[in-house]
Amino acid sequence: MTHLFFSKSSKWLGLVLGLCFFAVSFLSSIAFGQIPISFRTIVDAFLDFDQNSTEHIIITTTRITRAVIATVIGVSLSIAGALMQALTKNHLASPSIFGINSGAVFFIVLSMSLFSISSLKHYMWVGFLGAGVSAIMVYFLGSLGRDGLSPVKIVLSGAAITALFLSLTQGLLIINGQNLEGVLFWLAGSIAGRTMDMLKPILPFIIGGWIMALFLGHPVNILTSGEDIAKGLGQRTVLVKTLMAVAIIFLAGGSVAVGGSIGFIGLIVPHIVRGLVGNDHKWIIPYCGLFGASLLLLADIVSRFIIMPQEVPIGVMTALIGTPFFISIARRGLR
Repeated sequence: MTHLFFSKSSKWLGLVLGLCFFAVSFLSSIAFGQIPISFRTIVDAFLDFDQNSTEHIIITTTRITRAVIATVIGVSLSIAGALMQALTKNHLASPSIFGINSGAVFFIVLSMSLFSISSLKHYMWVGFLGAGVSAIMVYFLGSLGRDGLSPVKIVLSGAAITALFLSLTQGLLIINGQNLEGVLFWLAGSIAGRTMDMLKPILPFIIGGWIMALFLGHPVNILTSGEDIAKGLGQRTVLVKTLMAVAIIFLAGGSVAVGGSIGFIGLIVPHIVRGLVGNDHKWIIPYCGLFGASLLLLADIVSRFIIMPQEVPIGVMTALIGTPFFISIARRGLR
């Protein structure tokens, strides 16, 4: 595979360009919407806030929060996807392979059915718990047997747990159909209506996942060279895999808890990044963070204009972008 950036200096340059692209995407997320706002007004809102200005209020109460949440989720899902693909040695892996989305959905619907929970803030914690439980179940099942954790076993375990939770969720919704309307927008994936108060409690877990992922870059490179080679070099492969799984739970689980089922970011971005920098995870992880944030910000901007004054859930937008990409990868893999 030909890579765009060969030398270390080129990779640093690409990282700077990626940061600039992210900055433009972030500002565009604040500027564009049902009420367009100029970049000069954005600057004034931070340097000279006017409480009587409708545009300043929109920026500080809605747009900046939405851009920050999209950034956090985009960074987290793309890095989680890169770690999953390395852990499972499967380039079609994404957060859904660990049953994270289905586990979070099931726990939320279960909490609505049993405890009549209707608060987005409560959904967040219940979803995070469900994502973590399902991921642990997949990891445990994939580790059973003499040969321990293997790519095939973890993929099969993920598929089984995902199918289980989806079936249970459908059963609960059939039994108690009134819950469907209350959770539907969350199931589609959305960052609209989220607040910083929802993000703050989960943010320490997500930041912890970012830090772990950055420090795992070199060990992941060794692990992907082969289990026997890694053990021959003295790597404690079980520990590395466990840390990767914990980071994935924090990143993907936290993202699903805040934004719902936003798919394909964790699949698309790692493939794009590997085309730029190759298979070195010391570069893949930071590149994934920048490109994942930018992609989700741009998807959110587009979602505001398709059916104005209403919005398309961002999970639908990422599916529209990601499905052709997924088909292309799958066909290339079959060939």
